[in-house]
Amino acid sequence: MSGDILRTLRPRAMEFGPLQGLDQTVAERPWAHWRQTQDENRVVWLFFDRAEANVNLLCETALRELDQILDNIVRDMPKGLVLRSAKADGFCLGADIHEFYGLTDESVVMDKLQAAHAIANRLAALPFPTLAVIHGLCLGGGLELALCCDYRLAVPGARMGLPEIRLGLHPGLGGTVRLPRLIDPVKAMTLMLTGRTLDAREARKHGLVDDIVEERHLRNAVEAIMAGQMGGHPQGVKARILSTRPARRLEARLMRSKSADKAPPEHYPAPEALIGLWEEHGGDAELMFDAEIASFARLLTDSTARNLIRIFLLREKMKEQTHTRLPAPDRVHVIGAGAMGGDIAVWCAYKGLRVSLYDRQPEVIADAMARASGLCRKKRLSERATREVLDRLIPDLHNRGVSSADLIIEAVPEKLEVKQQIYQDIEPLMKNGAVLATNTSSIPLQQLRKVLNRPERFVGLHFFNPVAKMQLVEIVRHDATDEMTLAIAQTFVGRIDRLPVSVASAPGFLVNRALTPYLLEAMVLLDEGVAAETIDRAAVDFGMPVGPAELADQVGLDICLSVSELLRNHFETAMAPIPPWLRDLVAAGELGRKSGRGIYTWKNGKAQKDKHAPPADDETLDRLLLPMLNACMACLSEGIVENENLVDGAMIFGTGFAPFRGGPMQYARSRGYRDIESSLSLLAEKYGERFSPDPGWAERA
Repeated sequence: MSGDILRTLRPRAMEFGPLQGLDQTVAERPWAHWRQTQDENRVVWLFFDRAEANVNLLCETALRELDQILDNIVRDMPKGLVLRSAKADGFCLGADIHEFYGLTDESVVMDKLQAAHAIANRLAALPFPTLAVIHGLCLGGGLELALCCDYRLAVPGARMGLPEIRLGLHPGLGGTVRLPRLIDPVKAMTLMLTGRTLDAREARKHGLVDDIVEERHLRNAVEAIMAGQMGGHPQGVKARILSTRPARRLEARLMRSKSADKAPPEHYPAPEALIGLWEEHGGDAELMFDAEIASFARLLTDSTARNLIRIFLLREKMKEQTHTRLPAPDRVHVIGAGAMGGDIAVWCAYKGLRVSLYDRQPEVIADAMARASGLCRKKRLSERATREVLDRLIPDLHNRGVSSADLIIEAVPEKLEVKQQIYQDIEPLMKNGAVLATNTSSIPLQQLRKVLNRPERFVGLHFFNPVAKMQLVEIVRHDATDEMTLAIAQTFVGRIDRLPVSVASAPGFLVNRALTPYLLEAMVLLDEGVAAETIDRAAVDFGMPVGPAELADQVGLDICLSVSELLRNHFETAMAPIPPWLRDLVAAGELGRKSGRGIYTWKNGKAQKDKHAPPADDETLDRLLLPMLNACMACLSEGIVENENLVDGAMIFGTGFAPFRGGPMQYARSRGYRDIESSLSLLAEKYGERFSPDPGWAERA
């Protein structure tokens, strides 16, 4: 039955969302995670309702209960089964990661998966029509459960996908088999290889759902499906062609090429495992089910998946820090519309906040407004949504937004006197309870706060460039910051969909303190005659998104020089000397990507590199990497950051440190603290005091 037929059905009221028609007496049934009722047409409605949770996550207990429920349902032989969620936020967000994180025995994982597969296969083989009704998010194992049903309907606003690849895995509950058999196999593989989610319209277009139905029309659509008015899912021409191994082999070659560009197989084995599964067994469902289980078990017990899952869980913990009882600031005022201030204002407006943006130069504000339009285009917002974003971003040439803002963010150049003068000018104009924040990347807040009458309402909010991509915000506390101010800052960071890490005020805070020795050592290597491409290749091969020479050009050599000078004033013996040529390049205006020339020449936003540069040796990598790790340990020793997990989260979400390695401290743990300490000592003997190991390595060894 087509979507047009569904839309012409006589409406029947369904005003109460997912639980409409649910007999509340079922609460007395012995199921912890499910609710069940039967309507007047002998159709069973089964609602997933994870106990003591706000969202549905598939767990072992819920699956075992489902198995028992199916026993009872089959015994009664209803006309059909409808699978729904009782949670307002969505169908199911996937498997409960906590249940399998930390499993290291492949045989144990396989046993668990085989039991889960048996239940999913049983749902798929029921002798009457089955239908999944999807609202909100339907991800991972939740979508795999929906794929076991004969039909799927989406409520407007639903989103669905199989994002396991982002955790170093592929689907493990039959999704690798069922999705390519339901929709275009190449599209199915692309969805699994990218982890991309589809909205309801895209899902219908590709055949993942049969139709989109408003909640109020749902009961009529269910009746029509149970009456046999919707056809099956005939296999397309492409699916029939790709049922042969030679055809799959050709497609697999293209898939490998594309996935390797974004996820090198030596670091991220899951894409290759998924492609190999489909290439080898895509024509035989039974063999592929078994191969999926074995492959998933291998991946789950591999270090890549363990590290990526750990980072995912750490990300969730960082997000929890933003869940305070305080409301997020409604009105934000940004002082300074340059590269950082303008982009902070644009992002806040994009995320729904009303933002005034002050700068003395109208053209700088105009540039920020243009960047706002560009972000909306990149995010594919409609014309109306774009207009709403731009309406929320208010140009302010007279700094009037100070008096009405709940949060004021200063983002002017890194000059102590300039920032302090701004604070003296605006503090008398701020309304009661407003918070003043600085986006300084390196100046200690104890110095900045000296001119303030109310330093307890002053905090650091250090964003990273580019603001629209980098998820981390360092929330910087100083010796007078009060708890209310910190809580408001945390709430704000969550409101704009960013991840906070709380750090104590100190030169460079955490991320810049750790990143600067890495960049400076690259400068010293360049000074010694090592090719920039060789240096960058060492870092990229290790797993960094870009090498330090290219990163310095992207950040701007003027900014690198400024931060390096400031931090060397405080940590002279812990950092490499600044080569004279860096100051010469900055003086000549050769600043990197933004000027078109720096360490590299830049064309169309890309560094022009010599592809024939020689490879680096292991010592080169250690010279780059170990100063960064040493600075991370120093931040822990000095109490700048609370624990090693937060260091890892900050460095991954703030710098892109190789996620599959789990962060710098996780890498140090896997390599061995003693090895890090001894390697630093050897480098110190050869290259100088800057490599002297922090005492924390010996204390933790």
